Amino acid sequence: MVGTHRRRGGHGRRVPRCDRFARTHRRNRAVTRQSVTVIRPQVRKYGQLTSLEVEVAKEDNALLILPVGACEQHGDGLPLSTDSIRADHVAMAVAEELAVAEEPAAAEDLVGSDRTVPGRAFVLPSIDYGVSPHHGNLPGTVSLDPRTFVDVVTTIAGQLCDSGFTRILVITGHGGNIAALGVAQQVLLSSHPELAFAYSPVSGLATETTAALPRTEVSGHSGESETSQMLAIDDRLVDSAHLSAGATALDELSPRARLTRTKSPSSAVTFDQYSDNGVLGDPRTATAAAGQDILGEVISALVAYSREMLRL
Repeated sequence: MVGTHRRRGGHGRRVPRCDRFARTHRRNRAVTRQSVTVIRPQVRKYGQLTSLEVEVAKEDNALLILPVGACEQHGDGLPLSTDSIRADHVAMAVAEELAVAEEPAAAEDLVGSDRTVPGRAFVLPSIDYGVSPHHGNLPGTVSLDPRTFVDVVTTIAGQLCDSGFTRILVITGHGGNIAALGVAQQVLLSSHPELAFAYSPVSGLATETTAALPRTEVSGHSGESETSQMLAIDDRLVDSAHLSAGATALDELSPRARLTRTKSPSSAVTFDQYSDNGVLGDPRTATAAAGQDILGEVISALVAYSREMLRL
């Protein structure tokens, strides 16, 4: 019989030719993997690394940066993904600043704090949904439950730590994520104490430049600062013709909404209780130049902090 062998397997069963070929092929196949010792210098994103380069990144104790944002209303002139766009922009800028040569030419001439810190940073795929129930009454908002957000962050960070990465910096463009990130940090401190896990907002770091930016008495979400940043990142994403002021003065707010503007104690209302368009401040006064200044201060602060993380 053509194509059939009478060799029998266990219990007298005939072994099909295809199965015997597959078994022989598996026995004869050499199980080897290639290796690399350096990462392609242009790579800044974790998702652009190959599996071989990931091993190098772990050996180099690379810092991983996780941008998190939101998909929520930002008034009539800013895109729903404003917070994600800003977080991504800052994360990539920090990674660029931290990129160093394998062997800096003048490293031997640098001493003390001027010495370049070995190590690189890679930007993880972003989380583009956040904790936004306070924006839910206005069009476009898609929010995660806070527990879901914590689970997503801790799952990602925990798996990365289990695989060998021990430094993660989360950059959030959305202030509503901060409380949940604090919970995630405590969960990870218990489950992965070896992991250095830090998080930071974007706008909150620009204290000097934001203070110098002309603002109304009430300012914040989709206002002068955020709009300036978006103009600096990509003015094509800003619908300037439809920018409009929202709540600008404390006496415009209801008593409950007014209480939320104190730093402590903390309380909250939905953003439709501030203004019809969900804006705090007057985005029409925003400028790209102010946005560059704000982003520059934020990036500088995060680069300095990241270098300290790389020294751990």
